[in-house]
Amino acid sequence: MSIATASYKITWEKLPDDFLLPDDPVDNIDQPALAAALNDSLEQAGRLQEDVLVSTNYGVCATLDGKIVVKAPDWMYVPQIGVVRDEVRRSYTPQLQGEIPGIVMEFLSETEGSEYSIKPTYPPGKWFFYEQVLQVPQYAIFEPKQGVLEVYQLNNSGRYDLQQPNAENHYKIEALNLFLGVWQGTKTNRTGYWLRWWDENGQMLPWGIESVEQERQRAEQERQRAEALIAQLRAAGIEPQL
Repeated sequence: MSIATASYKITWEKLPDDFLLPDDPVDNIDQPALAAALNDSLEQAGRLQEDVLVSTNYGVCATLDGKIVVKAPDWMYVPQIGVVRDEVRRSYTPQLQGEIPGIVMEFLSETEGSEYSIKPTYPPGKWFFYEQVLQVPQYAIFEPKQGVLEVYQLNNSGRYDLQQPNAENHYKIEALNLFLGVWQGTKTNRTGYWLRWWDENGQMLPWGIESVEQERQRAEQERQRAEALIAQLRAAGIEPQL
């Protein structure tokens, strides 16, 4: 993809308290559920430490030639913030408040095409902002209706290249040392395609409800084994001590 460029003086400044953030509603009912599901399995796996920032539809900021630019990725992961969490309640400014996001994601809507916008003039498009301004290492674009996932990685020239998946059709996400892929199923009354995490051994990270069900199944298996052992002992004329 040919990328336009523009010369900006980029500075990293805290968003003023009186800055009016856009209050637009999300334009796809699936977006909050998709983002929450990503967080759910990370939390279950103990991957969301105090200094990690994950967010959805939340402002990430930079100042270009003295003008503030705010974009709100559908999902964002910052490996480490360097300030107390109260300081990033409204927005996040990389370099000033912590690390550059390791990955940003956009979930394609039916009404917009801004996820691919390379518009360099102010205010710049999302693609241009993530690639040229923030220089986010990985950018994922997910079309949930058909379950199509694209992952782009910043190359040595500072441009996004389309990343190729592994044999399981999963993409290595360096910032989390996990793999991202598409899974089809049902969660919270939504049936369709979801983004899921897999570890380096190919094990899918469970959601909380799946962890509960796995524990219930383990307990049931233990109960059945105990009952079978008691039956065997009694068949041998031994009354077990319960």
